[in-house]
Amino acid sequence: MNNPWLKKNPFLSMWLSGANAVAGAARGHASRQAKRQVSDATRQMTQAWVDAWMAPVARPAPKRRKRR
Repeated sequence: MNNPWLKKNPFLSMWLSGANAVAGAARGHASRQAKRQVSDATRQMTQAWVDAWMAPVARPAPKRRKRR
């Protein structure tokens, strides 16, 4: 005698397939956002280090007009 609880359920299979697709999309969005944040933080940190090590560039003094 076969156990009815071990039979394949097409509705459960479709539901799990849809849930897996949604979970995969959410995982993709989350990993993309994490990569975006890491690249932004790296760029900001690199810019801070470059700014700290480089001497500030002095702007030429504005030319004054002679008074008559």
